[in-house]
Amino acid sequence: MNEVLKQIEEIGIVPVVVLNDAKDAEPLAEALCEGGLPCAEVTFRTDAAEESIRIMSEKFPNMLVGAGTVLTTEQVDRAVAAGAKFIVSPGLNPKVVKYCVDKGILITPGCANPSDVEQAIENGLEVVKFFPAEQAGGLAYIKAIAAPYVGMKFMSTGGINPKNVRDYLAYDRILACGGSWMVKGDLVKAGEFDKIKDLVKEAVEIVKESRGK
Repeated sequence: MNEVLKQIEEIGIVPVVVLNDAKDAEPLAEALCEGGLPCAEVTFRTDAAEESIRIMSEKFPNMLVGAGTVLTTEQVDRAVAAGAKFIVSPGLNPKVVKYCVDKGILITPGCANPSDVEQAIENGLEVVKFFPAEQAGGLAYIKAIAAPYVGMKFMSTGGINPKNVRDYLAYDRILACGGSWMVKGDLVKAGEFDKIKDLVKEAVEIVKESRGK
């Protein structure tokens, strides 16, 4: 398995971050690292995303920073140039996936049905994002579609929270879960980075409990 994917699996929960102001990138990254989740999927849906990825990558070189909500090859280039180590998309865009694969860039595209998974396999992928997880049928649905695809693992995102994340993480075909409850926009906007750090620490404990560490 790809080295970055191994790191994501070890971390267990990937904080999904929406930043509207790049000035919040450094203190947020610090809170994530100090809390025990040195990882972030910074969504490319705001103007501050690119600069935020650059700041996090430069200030915290050991942090695993990726770009989420990537919809075009041009966004892939911008994200990677800023320091993104992985790309995440909400759906499986064949053009974007092939572009990343050809360039050796790690991508986990969003999949919600067997046809998506088979396209991912065709492109040589080992892990896909299952999105939107809860709304698309939850863990029971993942178990059902995982059965025929024995080599595929899933990163569940969408509706994941402290109440259901344990069940997801306990399933051996779940590489990791993406979640935003510990990095909510109102906490970031209010500068409550100590509160974020506490929520991150709680998330780390959930990973340990779920995986018997």
